[in-house]
Amino acid sequence: MAIGRLCRAVLHVLHGMWVMRRFPAISAAARYKHIQWWSAGLLQVMGLRVQVLGQVRPGAALLVANHVSWLDIAAIHATVPQARFVSKADVLAWPLLGWLIKGAGTLFIERERKRDAVRVVHAMAESLQAGDMVAVFPEGTTGLGPALLPFHANLLQAAISTATPVQPLVLRYFDRDSPYSVAVTYIGETTLLQSLWRVACQPGLEVQVQVLPAMATAHADRRALAVHLREVMARSLATGAAGQGEAAAQVSAASAADW
Repeated sequence: MAIGRLCRAVLHVLHGMWVMRRFPAISAAARYKHIQWWSAGLLQVMGLRVQVLGQVRPGAALLVANHVSWLDIAAIHATVPQARFVSKADVLAWPLLGWLIKGAGTLFIERERKRDAVRVVHAMAESLQAGDMVAVFPEGTTGLGPALLPFHANLLQAAISTATPVQPLVLRYFDRDSPYSVAVTYIGETTLLQSLWRVACQPGLEVQVQVLPAMATAHADRRALAVHLREVMARSLATGAAGQGEAAAQVSAASAADW
């Protein structure tokens, strides 16, 4: 089963690369449709089901998500295909997937260069002012899943400077044995190929994408905002695990009702 999943995943990635060659000639709406279809398809061929709780507010927004796995981008794009990610430049070295992530309009940051964050914040602000949705992982790297790492505040400045709402997204991967699946963890010395194999071998994998209410950012302090976002997302992450049976029935809850 695992080998079959990996073979289908490779074919799916190659098909995505072929489709992406047409992106310069098609409309933004058509590109988003392809991105959503491809992302949902990748999760499916790797054996994951997707739950979506809540709705993203329309218009420009900075999406802030916890970071668990290389699957996170696909999970979010299957839900919000118009999101433009900020990702570490290391992703460009990933076989095939790096090329696809770049083609989806991702902004890349070289975390080893402190000054590069300033460049990326300016690029994010321009994108938000143009009405785009930009997505970031404020932890800066992948974590274990149940607990969040400290949030870096620098990239939040793009939303504050443009008075763009921030909308948190909480990702949780689980399987039939655990409310936090260890199969998807991508930390330490784990390679992409090792992670692919673990995911392909794990039965009953699901990813829950919970959209929390958007928050205003005008005149906010970025460090205080980072702390508040982390607290809100941590509570949701813990509550989602405790009430999984109830949460599964609440698909499409109106999380963004305040807006």
